[in-house]
Amino acid sequence: MNFRKFFLTVGFSGLSPKAPGTVGSFVSLILGIFLLQFLHVSTLFMLALLITVIAVKQIDIYEKEVGIHDGKEIVIDELAGMWIALSICGINPENAIYLAPLAFIFFRIFDIWKPSIIGKVDQKVKGGWGVMGDDIIAGIAGGIAAGGVYHLLEKFVL
Repeated sequence: MNFRKFFLTVGFSGLSPKAPGTVGSFVSLILGIFLLQFLHVSTLFMLALLITVIAVKQIDIYEKEVGIHDGKEIVIDELAGMWIALSICGINPENAIYLAPLAFIFFRIFDIWKPSIIGKVDQKVKGGWGVMGDDIIAGIAGGIAAGGVYHLLEKFVL
């Protein structure tokens, strides 16, 4: 088995023939929620940063091997972004049922739409940092949006 491809495709989830980014994000959400049963949220955040640093180098190597920048099968950036969104949205065991879906939805919206700096990073930054950078920022934006919407729901609805 090619460990680099396993890592970059998040257990081969990025090889999904339809919507590999969404499939990779969903698998990452499930992994993140599972890990939060055993780890503090700040540890998940630090793991996302560590994976980002490792992924940058591995993406650079992989792109040279296949000759394609930011191939659809690479979804390790979705994992990092999803885990960052989960880490900063205020998730805990009591609100995970609400916040996990919100974090997923908002992360995907920002990752697909790529507003403002997210799109600039996606277009202008090359190599592994370009692949990872837009998703890191989308994770930050998604986490803030999910936390904000949850706070409003909690105040007025829940």
